[in-house]
Amino acid sequence: MPIEKIKRNYRKTKYILYKETLVDFKEHFWAFLGSFIGIGLMAYMQSKTLLHSDVVFLIGSFGASSVLVYGAIQSPLSQPRNLVGGHLVSAIVGVTVAKFAPDILWISAPLAVSFSIVLMQATKTLHPPGGATALIAIIGSPKITMLGYWYVLYPVLSGVLILLIVALIFNNMTANRSYPNHKKYHIIRKRITNKFRNSLS
Repeated sequence: MPIEKIKRNYRKTKYILYKETLVDFKEHFWAFLGSFIGIGLMAYMQSKTLLHSDVVFLIGSFGASSVLVYGAIQSPLSQPRNLVGGHLVSAIVGVTVAKFAPDILWISAPLAVSFSIVLMQATKTLHPPGGATALIAIIGSPKITMLGYWYVLYPVLSGVLILLIVALIFNNMTANRSYPNHKKYHIIRKRITNKFRNSLS
């Protein structure tokens, strides 16, 4: 029944959040290091390519994504499909709405967020920071709004891939951390690692 499924998902989410927020200094260290390097790489690219006033790489939704992919790595909303898909879907929605209703903020802003939520749900890529990505396409600086659909590739896709690559590295540095929570990924990763070790020996 749908109600039982909702209750089961609620209990699972509650347990994950409880486990992820326990005071564990090792976990906090890796969460800090991963988020520091992920955001730091984007900030470095920003400083080397654009003026500080034109902050394109560092959109606010990446900060929210960092909380999930480095601090709540077992959450269903933190998984790679959700991280990448949620941002891309929302970015496309945001830019599309901005093109159809560019000067009517009270219509374009809620439309972008609402459509992005529905499409993320439909594509099973729900990622809460995606709503902010859609909104930034509407209310962002002139530099961002002028990008049009390039916004989807740069900064959204490029930034999301940086966050994901760093997460795949630093969220698997210890035996206690495992990301993503898809078992097939870790089976393939172990096979590749074993082949690489065998080739070196």
